[in-house]
Amino acid sequence: MGLYDAYLAARLRHSAAALPETVAVVLTERDLLDGGYATLEDLLGWAVEFGAERVVVYVSVLDSEAVPRLRAGLEGVSTPRPMAVRGPEDDERADAPIQVSIGLGGKHEFATAVRQLAEAVDAGDLDPEEIQEADIEDHLVFPVAPDIVVKTGAERLSDFMIWQSVYSELYFTDVNWQHARRRDYLRALRDYQDRQRRFGR
Repeated sequence: MGLYDAYLAARLRHSAAALPETVAVVLTERDLLDGGYATLEDLLGWAVEFGAERVVVYVSVLDSEAVPRLRAGLEGVSTPRPMAVRGPEDDERADAPIQVSIGLGGKHEFATAVRQLAEAVDAGDLDPEEIQEADIEDHLVFPVAPDIVVKTGAERLSDFMIWQSVYSELYFTDVNWQHARRRDYLRALRDYQDRQRRFGR
């Protein structure tokens, strides 16, 4: 670890500002298939080192045929905590500390939640007048709301956690995923500490 990285780490640890408990990262399939699994392994370690209780990784996929390759690659990633991987065919809730979504976009997830609520209404188990935000959240595959969402390479989030990230802090960097270093993650955390979260207010 270089002197600059040590300096950033010391500032983070000695700051009175909170560090994010839930970190989300937005990737593309190319980020991983071009050799980015090692970077993911590093980032998961950095996140846990600096206090993250949960990490959510969204991998946007243009070619559905890439999903098996991505799953296979993720199986080789060493993680500091248990990891659950979900794909487009998986609608079960993910409850592991590290959650990976491969091509399971926010629109699909939200539509599935609405459909399940509609089925409950149709069965007479739920009054539509009584549906609250919490009812929708209870049906989301990834119910956790990220404190910070990190995106490398471009300033766009794609179809990522549409409901959950509405009040998240967004951090964009033009550093390509494969070249992301510890200092780039620490800069994201420092930026987070410098912000005043408003939660829509």
